[in-house]
Formats: sequence, C-alpha cells, structure tokens
Amino acid sequence: MNEPSVAVVTGANRGLGFEVCRQLKAAGIDVVLTARDDAKGRAAALELGVRFHRLDVTRQDSVDALADWLALEFGHLDILVNNAGIMPDGGLMLRRMKMTMINEVLATNTTAPIRVTQTLMPLLLRSRLPRVVNISSALGQMARMGAGTPAYRISKAALNAATAVFAAEMAGTPVKINACCPGWVASDMGGAEAPKTLRQGAETAVWLATLPANGPTGGFFRDRARIDW
Repeated sequence: MNEPSVAVVTGANRGLGFEVCRQLKAAGIDVVLTARDDAKGRAAALELGVRFHRLDVTRQDSVDALADWLALEFGHLDILVNNAGIMPDGGLMLRRMKMTMINEVLATNTTAPIRVTQTLMPLLLRSRLPRVVNISSALGQMARMGAGTPAYRISKAALNAATAVFAAEMAGTPVKINACCPGWVASDMGGAEAPKTLRQGAETAVWLATLPANGPTGGFFRDRARIDW
C-alpha cells in the first residue's frame, strides 16, 4: 500500500493557503501547514487536522529547519505550494514608493518562493511525482501590465519568470513547476466583495499540485486553463 503524498503549503494559517490545505487533505494527502505566526499556525492546523511547522519564508535558517524536519519525518516531499505573499501597496504609485516597501514585497513574494523551492528541491527529487505550485496573480501578467499595486505586480511578474526558469531547468526530471492565478477571491487580501469563493480560488492550485505524470509544466493557469504570461 502506497503511503500518502506529503505536501507543504506556505503562509497557510488563513485565506487561500488554508483552503488549499483543506482540499489537499480531503484528497488524502498528508499536509504540513506552515505559517510565520506560531500560535495562529497551530490553531489553523488543529482546526484542519493537519501537521504544522513554523516557517518564516524570508529567513534561510527557518527554511533550512523545515527541510531538516521534513527529511527526518518523511524522507521526501511530493508537493510544495508557495502561497505566502503580501500586498501592502494598494493605491500607491511606483514613482513615489519607498524602496523599503518594494524590497519587502519582493523579499516575500519573489525571493522567498525561490529560496523555499531551492532548499526543498532535494526532497522533491526523492518523490515519484514532485509538484511545485507558485501562487501568482493576473496582476503580474506582462501581457496586461498596468498601474496600481506596483510592487505586488512586479513581484508576481518576477515569480512567473522564476517559475518558467525552474521548469526549464528541471526538464527531463519528474518535477513539474507551474504558476496559477486564483482570481479575485473573497479573503483578507481580496476583500469581501470578490466574486470567487476561497474554494473556487484554491481549485486550480490543488489541480496543479496533483497533476498526473503527463501533466503540464512551466505554465501559468487560471481556472485550469493556460493564460498569457
């Protein structure tokens, strides 16, 4: 009998990450919910009945500690969902933004997913069907780039580029790496007026996390359909 697949979801104590954890668990996957806030993360994991490990995606030592724990606990990793992200720049313009805010957004939304993926890749390569899903946004599409939330837009465009580069590097291996846009989702970040539920927003990420061996890699998806970078 095969053991359940193991998944790590970052920034998952609430919102979309929490719902991704819920759906992955419902699919029979052994989920590790991670969050920077220990108390909130443990409460969320307890509510879902999944495992918890504290993780600050912006700190290499924290990511290393997660990797060491996963190696001891499971010996491998099947699914990584890079969900942690921030959007503090609503209503701001790039020409007036402080570099401290730009750097903060890039550190969480772009550099951190790269760091986590790099660090956990050796464990993913021990899996039969390793999958990496980067939670991006249509606001990062170069094909439709515009004004507003500039640091967030730039960070997601860069995350999309990193997704494509990782996928190209891992060609010829079982690793599949894709990005997805959940759409405008009713959450703390999206607001109550958003037209999509958390369940709907998480579905594409879960689909990409559980792709079969002949599934796509190096793509950008929304509602299970490929969209322009």
